[in-house]
Amino acid sequence: MSRDGRITGILSAVARGELSPEAAEKELGRFEVRYLDPFAVLDAGRASRKGVPEIVYAAGKTPRQTSAICAEILRAHDRVLVSAASPEHEERIRHDLPDTPLRRAGRALVVGDGEPEPTGGRVAAISAGTSDIPILEEAVAVAREMGVAVKTFNDVGVAGIHRLAGPLEDIESLDPDCVIVAAGMEGALPSVVSALVSVPVVGLPTSTGYGLGGDGTAAIMSMLQSCSPGLSVVNVDNGVGAGVVAAMIANRAARRSHR
Repeated sequence: MSRDGRITGILSAVARGELSPEAAEKELGRFEVRYLDPFAVLDAGRASRKGVPEIVYAAGKTPRQTSAICAEILRAHDRVLVSAASPEHEERIRHDLPDTPLRRAGRALVVGDGEPEPTGGRVAAISAGTSDIPILEEAVAVAREMGVAVKTFNDVGVAGIHRLAGPLEDIESLDPDCVIVAAGMEGALPSVVSALVSVPVVGLPTSTGYGLGGDGTAAIMSMLQSCSPGLSVVNVDNGVGAGVVAAMIANRAARRSHR
């Protein structure tokens, strides 16, 4: 449904007595562009427009700016995600929003209460090593915020490839719509997984490794040069991008299956 159609539907629900004016005000607030002068213009309608919530990228923002943006988004939404959040960002948000629940998910923060409505989409998320978990958890938090059910498998990289056998059996039983695989070092695991599953795989390179190429360069180059079909790649440490792409694929598949 278009933006105008959604707004008309909200107003019609008020007229029929099916929605209170207070609830309608909150719903309509989701479509607004919100200005926080002089440093931010918030896209409050993104979730309604394309199914992806506005996510606050904290790196480069001061703790005060990040907290103010969160407070503004929470005027119209139950939760907000903060990506690449430092301990200082977390401390300021807790200080400014003391009554608002907050939990950490790897590099991300989930600020607010409640749970998203399930869409029926399913995603499997795999980390090659324990060091990759904070980036993968950010991707998982994004996908879950988009209503997707996610099952995670950690530390099953190619250094001990036998560890992957059990998770692959579980993934087959789960029958996910997409798989996210996070890997640093030489970034080999996404290619291996992509060769063994029949759904799209999102490769998530991480800045985990030694010396030359250990900043994620080796991992992303390896994934981009993969000969395994069905593997797409996001940038180094881009958990948000991986989570969004996987969730959009899963949610599209879920909508089609319900038709």
